[in-house]
Amino acid sequence: MTETISLGRLEHLTFKGNLKKTRYGWLRLTPAYSVHLVSELLDQTEMTNGVVLDPFCGTGTTALVCAERGIPCDTSDINPFLLWLAQTKARPYGHEDLESFRISLKTVSAAIRADGEDAWVPSLHQIEKWWDPETLSALGRAMAKIKVLESFVSQSVADLLKVTFCRTMIDRSNVSFGHQSMSFKKDGTCTPALFGTTQLALESWENTSALIAASAESSIACEPRTVLCDARNLVEGMGLDKYTCVITSPPYPNRMSYIRELRPYMYWLGYLENGRQAGEMDWQAIGGTWGVATSNAGKWQPPDDTEVPFEPFTGILANISATSPVLSKYVHKYFYDMVEHCHQLFSVTKAGGVVHYIVGNSKFYDVMLPVEQIFAALFGSSGFIDITIRTIRKRTSKKELFEYVVSARKPV
Repeated sequence: MTETISLGRLEHLTFKGNLKKTRYGWLRLTPAYSVHLVSELLDQTEMTNGVVLDPFCGTGTTALVCAERGIPCDTSDINPFLLWLAQTKARPYGHEDLESFRISLKTVSAAIRADGEDAWVPSLHQIEKWWDPETLSALGRAMAKIKVLESFVSQSVADLLKVTFCRTMIDRSNVSFGHQSMSFKKDGTCTPALFGTTQLALESWENTSALIAASAESSIACEPRTVLCDARNLVEGMGLDKYTCVITSPPYPNRMSYIRELRPYMYWLGYLENGRQAGEMDWQAIGGTWGVATSNAGKWQPPDDTEVPFEPFTGILANISATSPVLSKYVHKYFYDMVEHCHQLFSVTKAGGVVHYIVGNSKFYDVMLPVEQIFAALFGSSGFIDITIRTIRKRTSKKELFEYVVSARKPV
């Protein structure tokens, strides 16, 4: 069954709908969806004594909505940075932590101003494309001071400082968010401004500090549990027959690498140290295409004992392969991984539990990939019933691309 609602861009159902909502706008990352959509789906679900699962953590939107409502929630991901962000956003902060945070903010501000103090910068490839030398030096002094402060403040305060840094770092970077993925402005090379960029970095730090300090005071009624877990092996990490409701947005099969999008944050916070490590981590994730993940996808062969249960799928792969065999294998592996994931999803969902997957279709050259229909088929093959597809909005890229909620229920 397919139900279609308004097909406008509906920006309140995108990250833009999160910007004014307390902690939801702390960082602008690509894998983000709307607090309004999560709230709507929760409103439709009887959650008495229930537990929510988000097996693709992303920016922690599902976890934070549940935390504010007092609904128990587990969220998992294969990327430790995303789990850290979700945990930081959905944690309760007491008066003592917030006072310590405000004092620490002033210490970092002083370090930004003090040219000549110790600085720390990551080994991010071609870092000069991201920040001009003066800004990079200011950011390096800020991070060096945060590393020192970590030994003297609580983990909660240290994490708030790191979120503030991440927001400042990306605000002062030479990147644009005008497209689906992050891209460099102009020619991709930073040049020193005609005026002091240290002062701009300081202003960004202090503006961000005020925003985060104020929103961190918001009430958290139930802190979520975060679990480092491969979505293809949920049972091991999350347990059997546990979840009343699953609300998530998995990586889209659009060949956009989330590691590529997240790499500045992950390098600065120490989750990545080199490009090879980034590529290996992306290969472990579903839909990864960064660095070595691309060459690995080209060599990948599907096991004989697993098929994607969608009749037109073989023809779609053949049509994509006519132009790009590598992209055909990428799509094949993505849905092969999702077959494994959906079988695991059925096992961790409680009898009578509902699942809601926010997905987007894709187009490779002239070949449409009906992602929503394939997910519906995967749910049915895994044992779910009452499967529906609801079109929720037109996306900002190609005219044929939409976002959907694919929903289903586990039989009682």
